[in-house]
Amino acid sequence: MTNKELALRYGCNPHQIPAKVFMKNGTLPFKVLNGAPGYINLLDALNSWQLVKELKQILKQPAAASFKHVSPAGAAIGLPLSDTLKKSYGVEDLELSPLACAYARARGADRLSSFGDWVALSDIVDVPTARLLNREVSDGVIAPGYEPEALDILRKKQKGRYIILEMDAHYESEEIERREVFGITFEQKRNTALASADWLQNIPTTKKDLPETAQRDLLLSLVALKYTQSNSICFAVDGQCIGIGAGQQSRIQCTRLAASKAATWYLRQHPRIFELPWKPGVKRQDQVNAIDLYLRDDATSIEIQQWEELFEQVPQRLTPEEKQEWLKGLKNVALGSDAFIPFRDTIDCGAQYGVSYIAQPGGSLRDEDVIEACDSYGMVMAFTGVRLFHH
Repeated sequence: MTNKELALRYGCNPHQIPAKVFMKNGTLPFKVLNGAPGYINLLDALNSWQLVKELKQILKQPAAASFKHVSPAGAAIGLPLSDTLKKSYGVEDLELSPLACAYARARGADRLSSFGDWVALSDIVDVPTARLLNREVSDGVIAPGYEPEALDILRKKQKGRYIILEMDAHYESEEIERREVFGITFEQKRNTALASADWLQNIPTTKKDLPETAQRDLLLSLVALKYTQSNSICFAVDGQCIGIGAGQQSRIQCTRLAASKAATWYLRQHPRIFELPWKPGVKRQDQVNAIDLYLRDDATSIEIQQWEELFEQVPQRLTPEEKQEWLKGLKNVALGSDAFIPFRDTIDCGAQYGVSYIAQPGGSLRDEDVIEACDSYGMVMAFTGVRLFHH
């Protein structure tokens, strides 16, 4: 093994041997500081790194992403957390730097999916961020550097097996990229489109006011979508993704998936969640899984029985009516779409979950129907003119 290539235990699956990553020209732009990364780890690492690098470049804030299977479960910038969000994310007892806030937000977007995630951080990892990482179940992290004490903390994680990659922050790949599928080489210009406020200038809806916070959240959603397996829809608010629907064959299925995750994110902030009477010793992830069951209307009797065993006394569950009343408080949500919205059903769905702002490429035969739907809800929609498929 040289600094031009890295041998791997196997590829996507254990039977896919041999496997390695390598550079045809130059050296690998990352160093392995700890652990032994796998094929999927590196796919997550290199995709997530591009995402946080672009967020930092565009929004001028520390950024973080929580990746699973080459798509983000969450992405965010380092805005301070409210007391409610600190409780919901389980970080109320920690000191939080801006970078730690970014990861707490990224991880908190979809706590169920982020279990065993790959973490990308735009800035040098400080001690507060390392302490947060150390308590979460995660496979590895990529960042441009680490404070010495932070590196010491992370090297002890997973009995010394935690994967730590240091990325060359100045690395830029070649303009032309290639991949092989079934022995056939595909070649294309790398997707260098960089989201900016210019993308949000073409507003065909009657309502046209896009506050700075809405522009920030729309840009965040578009950057996240650029590195999400298509089709994809992203809900964002308050500087973070709150629901991502990825890899579905139908756009409305993406929207429903993203909406359901956004609803769960918001319902986790209900006061009744913070009052759940856990038995002593219930692990953090078991609590995360149990809260998901607590909020699901389709939980089976066996799941409910297992859930009830985690509590000192069985808590009363939220009724559908109580959930709907609470969800009325979810407002000013931004929705990004990686390709044009072909029917008004995406708009109708988003309206039920607080969506007020939309960014999509436009260009559908039914654009007028979609614009009319937005106008009926008082939404602001921008046509970016840029498709962001990622496969």
